[in-house]
Amino acid sequence: MTLFETTRINSMTLKNRFVRSATWEGMAETNGSVTPQLIKTMADLAEGGVGLIITGHANVMPQGQAGPWQLGIYSDDHMGGLTTMTDTVHRAGGKIVVQLAHAGNFAAENLTQMPPCVPSIIEGLGKTPRHELTKQDINDIVQAFAEGALRAKQSGFDGVQIHSAHGYLFSQFLSPAFNRRSDRYGGSIENRSRIHMETLEAIREKVGREFPVLIKINCEDFQDNGLTLEDTVWVCKKLAENGMDAIELSGGVLTGKKLSPSRVNINSPDREAYFKEQASAVKGSINIPLILVGGIRSIEVAKALVDEKRADYLSMSRPLIREPGLVKRWKSGDTRPATCLSDNLCFRPAMAGKGVYCVVDEREKKM
Repeated sequence: MTLFETTRINSMTLKNRFVRSATWEGMAETNGSVTPQLIKTMADLAEGGVGLIITGHANVMPQGQAGPWQLGIYSDDHMGGLTTMTDTVHRAGGKIVVQLAHAGNFAAENLTQMPPCVPSIIEGLGKTPRHELTKQDINDIVQAFAEGALRAKQSGFDGVQIHSAHGYLFSQFLSPAFNRRSDRYGGSIENRSRIHMETLEAIREKVGREFPVLIKINCEDFQDNGLTLEDTVWVCKKLAENGMDAIELSGGVLTGKKLSPSRVNINSPDREAYFKEQASAVKGSINIPLILVGGIRSIEVAKALVDEKRADYLSMSRPLIREPGLVKRWKSGDTRPATCLSDNLCFRPAMAGKGVYCVVDEREKKM
């Protein structure tokens, strides 16, 4: 087994085991439409040798928007730009999956002009009123994800990924810290994951069995009363049994004191792959590919994760912001670790409306 062998996820053939993890690029139009800047970013990743590109989170409903300049997939009006983007990636030899998302409690109320939707009304969710989802609301959300998946397929994407990590809506349903419901969507882990199973089934009804469907999920929330590894293992096993094609494992929530055990100063192999122990537990319980994200910076660690059967694919975000050609560099024989400093400065220009990019790289080029 090598990092550069050809593999498959359902009907999708991939040229290597490297994945670009979903990253909010801050490059879409205010209405969620694709821009030339975003298309170029995706093309650079494809030309840089990334086996599978996962887009930044695309909201499936207007009220699920997480922030400004976020990609949208809630309207047929988005499909023209999305098609241009997938065509460009395919011409560059890449494969691309769109991440379907709903921010839930973390929706940007100033942009949506609607109260954020939550599984349960509990103290401390925010400074403004929240809307507790009804059963009809949940059904509408399930259908919105299914319709987003259909738009993705019609726009030429190679698959879709459901966003259920980092405290966004589906992650909130899984977490006892957010989900205090007393109906069939709350209580046991079976109930808390019901929206996931219903969404997977609804997506399959729209796109068929051969279209790749992935999910990004927390290994743990790393906060009081949050999702535990034991529950994650149960959910992942159930998702695999119900026809999920691959699972990307991450961790932490936006409101936590730490999104993960280590996200800055990843400057040595022992600080890399900070979810690898949890990955072993999940991979041992499923019969579908596991994609691992979280602090992977060197090809040696990437290879060890595959050789030790902790993961099937290696997913990176910040390293590919600085070096979209990192995978091609490694394949060429230049196996120096990623030059990313893990300082998170790359998101500052995105918040200013300029799109995400490495400010350190920009500064060094000016010197």
